[in-house]
Amino acid sequence: MPDRHLNIVSFAIPYPPNYGGVIDVYHKLVALKKMGVRIHLHCFEYDRKPAVELENLCESVHYYPRHTGPGSVLSVKPYIVESRKSNELLNNLSANDYPIIFEGLHTCYYLPHPALSGRRLIYRESNIEHDYYRHLARAENNPFIKIYMLQEAMKLSAYQRVLKHASAMLAVSQQDASYLHSCFPSGRVVYLPSFHGNSKVLSLPGGGTYALYHGNLAVAENLKAVEFLIREVFNDIDIPFKIAGLNPPASLKKLVDKCGNIALIGSPDEGRMVELVREAHVNVMVTFQPTGLKLKLLNTLYNGRFVLVNPNMLAGTGLDPLCEIASDALSLKASLLHLFNETFDAARIKQRETLLGANYSDGTNVEKLLEVVFGDS
Repeated sequence: MPDRHLNIVSFAIPYPPNYGGVIDVYHKLVALKKMGVRIHLHCFEYDRKPAVELENLCESVHYYPRHTGPGSVLSVKPYIVESRKSNELLNNLSANDYPIIFEGLHTCYYLPHPALSGRRLIYRESNIEHDYYRHLARAENNPFIKIYMLQEAMKLSAYQRVLKHASAMLAVSQQDASYLHSCFPSGRVVYLPSFHGNSKVLSLPGGGTYALYHGNLAVAENLKAVEFLIREVFNDIDIPFKIAGLNPPASLKKLVDKCGNIALIGSPDEGRMVELVREAHVNVMVTFQPTGLKLKLLNTLYNGRFVLVNPNMLAGTGLDPLCEIASDALSLKASLLHLFNETFDAARIKQRETLLGANYSDGTNVEKLLEVVFGDS
């Protein structure tokens, strides 16, 4: 088989793989490397340092500065797109004729460029971005940030038309795939769940002593979910509740200090986070955004015991049979009390192995990806 080369344009440096989109990018690199693909990675550098780990996975790694000044904010294009404009990137992409994967709408500035005409150009969706920003605006209390989020949502909705230039679109959820089909009926849309790096279900049988919520606590939407759980779910039930995640704000620390049954673990390292997820009796996941695929849900199903979610967390994933579902505070309380009287057993682990193996295996999904990128159909 001849060498297969592939350009991947990442919105950020995908190492360490410790949040949403970069988890998908990083583990996609790992899966492609195993299949012998020679990857030319292009990533924007703004809040992370170059990583030698990426050089071990890729044929070449290129870094570009992100332009975060007022000019990018005031552009008619979305800020997340305009700030990732780089003549050097365009020159490097034009220097070869390999297929290109654009990771997120963020990286699609050059998707319609004439210099790339005739190339196989793949859009990798991680969220319907204008919906995502509208939900962020609803969760935001700062009026200036809220206005910015709403303006960005409008720009993203208009800019989405650029995707008509894509040879194919890869959607992370069935719901998002249906949306893209409706917007681009003549385009090729493929449902391809996120890459995540889990190869087997490691959930522990038996039981734990606490419930856990984890996530990036600096994100307004996550903070809204945590505050809801503290004030309306764990406010009057005698179940220990741990909250773990990056950069918890002072306001959350003050709120937790008032609660005798709640503990906050700020910015745990990866090993500690995995331990917290595996040892919990119930992992509680609530979101007010029915967008994309929540990668922490996948990771928890591979590593944790019971998973209790609200319907928004499952939108378009097909993972409903593996979770306990509750739609409001009262039903979340009832489900928690019920689950703490249950034992997580081998039958549940087997069920996860079957469903996750069929739909969410990195090994299976990388073959689907290769067909889209290098296939003739």
